[in-house]
Amino acid sequence: MSIALTGASGQLGRLVIEELLTSGVPANEVVAIVRDPAKATAFADRGVQIRQADYADQAAWRPALEGVDRLLLISVSGAGASDAHRSVIDAAADTGVGHIAYTSILHADHTSNPLAPEHAATERLIAATGIPATMLRTAWYHELYTRMLRTYLATGEVVGSTGDGRISGAARADFAASASAVLLADDAESRTYELGGPAFTLADLAQTITAVTGTPVVNRNLTNDEHVAELRSAGMDSTSIHFVAGTDASIAAGEMETDSDALTRLIGRAPRTLAESVRQAL
Repeated sequence: MSIALTGASGQLGRLVIEELLTSGVPANEVVAIVRDPAKATAFADRGVQIRQADYADQAAWRPALEGVDRLLLISVSGAGASDAHRSVIDAAADTGVGHIAYTSILHADHTSNPLAPEHAATERLIAATGIPATMLRTAWYHELYTRMLRTYLATGEVVGSTGDGRISGAARADFAASASAVLLADDAESRTYELGGPAFTLADLAQTITAVTGTPVVNRNLTNDEHVAELRSAGMDSTSIHFVAGTDASIAAGEMETDSDALTRLIGRAPRTLAESVRQAL
């Protein structure tokens, strides 16, 4: 069985490939589709197939997907993402790909998160092909926050406008493990998974950082208007302000939380805790 991944040289893609190889998939049955093959030489040296394709080159996707049985479409972000994804989806239909897994966002069909419209549009494009598909709707990665650790520790605060909104975050590696599990599943039925780990607020994040590091960090919670004003005074452009404030408003509305245990079921163990992710980031 041939398994392909788009964005295979990215952080998530690399972890999924490692999961597949660790699970016993022969390296020559893994197809890493990348924009720059030079970034995938380590996998090529281990026998993984490297194929080149760029979202700007629609014609490249058909040969990239020839002979592929299962495909993980790792989403790109930003305006026009669904148009970029369309090139891959059309090629998958043309080449007879048997199953598509797609990395979407939590509650893609009814969240106000600014990223959701492109994800929802991509889900519809996949559904329209009739190809059996799995929607991996993930909450925020822990790494979205732990990459900011230096700032949090330097300023002594985690700033946002999320209120008491909870985030069912999980480590990138756990989301990668869930994608690998779906790609290796015996059945090929269409499913949608809402994926997340134990939920936390930004106040919980601040307390966790304090407990792990010994450095006091607090959550400074702002109103949406206060947040927008602070971002503007920091010199952030309007588009970025809309995105940051919009995502925090979505979290405040409870849209980044799920009570689904799908992540635990897929990976067969408890997801990494937030404290563990903070320790690893340190």
